[in-house]
Amino acid sequence: MKPLVVFGDARAAGLDVLRAGLAGRPEQYAQGVTYGARPPVDRSPERPQLPFVLVALDVDLPQYPVNSRSTVRVTVWHRTSQDAVDLAQLCQGLLCVHSGPVIRGVRPLTGPVPAVDPLTAIDLATFTVAANVRPQVVAPKPEE
Repeated sequence: MKPLVVFGDARAAGLDVLRAGLAGRPEQYAQGVTYGARPPVDRSPERPQLPFVLVALDVDLPQYPVNSRSTVRVTVWHRTSQDAVDLAQLCQGLLCVHSGPVIRGVRPLTGPVPAVDPLTAIDLATFTVAANVRPQVVAPKPEE
């Protein structure tokens, strides 16, 4: 059997990049960040859990066998519109300079765009990046 070519999870890798890159940052707007792949279920104007950074995967386009192009969307909820934009810009910059074992390179696509969450009226900013994901060769499972 031939080896298989698979691609890593750009969403999970992007989340790891931001966790590591934002840890210990001196900027006030980067303090106390929590992260996730979906918003907290109990978020509300009364319990906003701010700042919060959501990393999602919008598109994944494998180009076998050498690359997968993923569109990663990051949304930042924060106490003010300016803090949301500032933190989103920092997150975008951290992703765009990253090259690692899963994501080989990133380029900006959109944003950061400021907005207001329609469910909670909390300020947010969102952006997207194109991430090139490295292939990984996996040995096939032996036949029984």
